[in-house]
Amino acid sequence: MDTKTKTFIRNYAKALKENNAAIFAGSGLSKESGFVDWRGLLRHIAEDLHLDVDKEQDLVALTQYHINEKGGNRSTINQALLEEFTRGSTKTENHKIIASLPISTFWTTNYDKLIEEALCDEGKTPDIKVYQDDLSTNLPKRDAIVYKMHGDISHPSDVVISKDDYEIYNLNRPLFSAALQGDLVSKTFLFIGFSFNDPNLDQILGRIRVLLGKNLRQHYCFFKKVNRGDYDSDEDFQYNSIKQGLRINDLKRYAIEGILVDDYSQIPQILTNIRDSFRRNIVFISGSADDYGEWGMDNALKFVHALSYRLAAEDYKLVSGFGRGIGSTIINGCLEYVYSSQYRHLDSYLDLRPFPQIITGKKPQETLWKEYRRDMISNAGIAIFLFGNKMDEDNKLIDAPGLQDEFEMAKELGLKIVPVGATGFVSEKLWKDIFNNYNHFYTGYSQLKTDFEILGSKEANPDVLVNTIVKIVNILRGG
Repeated sequence: MDTKTKTFIRNYAKALKENNAAIFAGSGLSKESGFVDWRGLLRHIAEDLHLDVDKEQDLVALTQYHINEKGGNRSTINQALLEEFTRGSTKTENHKIIASLPISTFWTTNYDKLIEEALCDEGKTPDIKVYQDDLSTNLPKRDAIVYKMHGDISHPSDVVISKDDYEIYNLNRPLFSAALQGDLVSKTFLFIGFSFNDPNLDQILGRIRVLLGKNLRQHYCFFKKVNRGDYDSDEDFQYNSIKQGLRINDLKRYAIEGILVDDYSQIPQILTNIRDSFRRNIVFISGSADDYGEWGMDNALKFVHALSYRLAAEDYKLVSGFGRGIGSTIINGCLEYVYSSQYRHLDSYLDLRPFPQIITGKKPQETLWKEYRRDMISNAGIAIFLFGNKMDEDNKLIDAPGLQDEFEMAKELGLKIVPVGATGFVSEKLWKDIFNNYNHFYTGYSQLKTDFEILGSKEANPDVLVNTIVKIVNILRGG
């Protein structure tokens, strides 16, 4: 992965953390779902005009030519739209990943419903904006807004597809242009599957550039690198390679940075890296203790307090299941930092998930707790394990099975796992598992192996352990 792509991943993950990220989806996003792109959609339309769609550059004009030839009737185009976009389709991996991200603003020129369906699959409530009147009302408890600026396949006669439609766009939908302009000023956009041939967007980008000059917000767009295998001759390849370079450079006028991929199949992995990078700002702390072993209660709680304080000070959000003997101290350390700083938004630093102790419904406790654990852990990118014991019904000290369950679940979900073996009990066993298989768990992080060794040392004092843990998670967060 090149440096530019790594920088993009880091910057977009930062925008996600600050709730300033947005997506702009073009037809390329849906192409892998089985829908044709514009050329495929208009192929038969072009044939009716005795034209070759592969030779045409202005497809909006091509659509207008057909309407003109039919005396202003667009029923043929409407029927083509219905036949294409109402047949069965499957959401792509890209749809699924972007829907899983904490993005509340989606813009699209697509007519299909795949974005909103993917959001629903993630348990989110999308507020769909198709017509201008939709902008004046808000869906209660919405998780994301989906602006369908060119319409929706449910109303094919109203979609934006011809020169007529573009020319009257700002008469029929001026508030869409205003809303998009505002989002482009205040949010970091990622353009996916977009060709930048849309006249509406060109006007909006140009207006922002004139108003803000060089003070533009940074945006990003994926481009497939021109490949020799896509062309019949070296001459065509060289021509299109030069043209792509000029086009990408021109987009920099609007603060849009082109991210080149060798193949579109690389995009899901980049999006996954963004999601992982974002989630590594969230640390799940798993721990329980009825007995603190050689630490003793006072030293153990001071250590846990100092650790949660330092993690909050490093701008991590802590997630905890309120483990026995540990949970309250995690809260105290986090609270002390938050209330000693000027930033008082506790929800940005702490997500507390105490386990229900009395089961009143029909679902068995084991099943309920498993689902609860998965929901809690899946939002994090790093998991820290501390201690891990409990008293059983006979008042006998045993390993805490919940810690082992959370370890297995964290592995399954792809979290980076940081067991503090020095605290003993289950955490010591987990540390040995990780350390003895270090290259499997931490490919590409050979520089951290010495630090992981410290985590298992019974001689390491609490301050050294806290500093080592913070160092490890900071490096993991940086990718």
